[in-house]
Amino acid sequence: MLAYTYVEKGCFELREKPVPEIKDAKDAIVRVTLSSICTSDLHIKNGAVPRAVPGITVGHEMVGIVEAAGSSVKTVRPGDRVAVNVETFCKECFFCRKGYVNNCTDPDGGWALGCRIDGGQAEYVRVPHADCGLTRIPDSVTDEQALFVGDILATGFWAARISEIQKGDTVLIIGAGPTGICTLLCALLKEPGQVIVCDRDEERLAFVKKNYPQVIAVLPGKLPELIGRVCSHGGADVVIEAGGTGETFRMAWECARPNATVVIVALYEEPQILPLPDMYGKNLTFKTGGVDGCDCQEIMDLIAGGRIDTTPLITHRCSLTQIGGAYRLFENKDDGVMKVAVRCSEDALHR
Repeated sequence: MLAYTYVEKGCFELREKPVPEIKDAKDAIVRVTLSSICTSDLHIKNGAVPRAVPGITVGHEMVGIVEAAGSSVKTVRPGDRVAVNVETFCKECFFCRKGYVNNCTDPDGGWALGCRIDGGQAEYVRVPHADCGLTRIPDSVTDEQALFVGDILATGFWAARISEIQKGDTVLIIGAGPTGICTLLCALLKEPGQVIVCDRDEERLAFVKKNYPQVIAVLPGKLPELIGRVCSHGGADVVIEAGGTGETFRMAWECARPNATVVIVALYEEPQILPLPDMYGKNLTFKTGGVDGCDCQEIMDLIAGGRIDTTPLITHRCSLTQIGGAYRLFENKDDGVMKVAVRCSEDALHR
């Protein structure tokens, strides 16, 4: 089968690999219909994810069809269409029992797919702990509608949940990339009073204005004045940082009101510094780290009910054989790209 492979820092290649087989009774083999490229894949390519293993197939955003299931798998069966969770988790360890599935202590737990074990920018993928890592796609939901359930939409849902947005709050989301937009969609479910989205990319702000006219879209240079004008208590009630730069990290705590919650969604390539003397007295609560992707069924139900729609994010489509060009497009943010849907098998043509 074809598989896009992490060769070494700075180098991904499309290679021929054996079709994966079931190794454990809890495994499932999924024929990938659609996959996508995530900024985290770029972090692997840039050498910013030390735990990523050279030689693995990359990719952790995917949907497909179950081809085979181990004898212990109960929730899916061959022929089911499924969304694949970015995280595989055992549901039994200390962290899983508390809902912290990103920290699952199983050898294949946490973010493993496309990082420590072969992922889904390929024709087939083996999914450990399939009962936890696969979500059935209802007949009323297309593959494209479900494509982001297991990763960036799960991230946005998790960020909105742990930020504890209250009805009427002012929410600031820094970063209007795909993760920021997914966070926006999930934050809107909480009925905030107003949502501000900040990005330095005017094309992405135009995307926000076109698709979410109820949201305030603003450039970084104009953000302090806007915050002073529309926020009653000196800053936003909740700030969610999805930008991933030193500038956006600083903006997050500066634009939060005293006693606000700041949620860090972004994955940084360099260490960030908390200037505690400058922050003293703001009494901020920081929440950081990788997504706990245990809400996929609820997210799928919201999509089926028409309450979340991420299909506007899919601005480009290609086949698996064209994935190298899609990476260049995505990495350079060319042609107004937000997300690329990568067709990995012919079944995707009909869905």
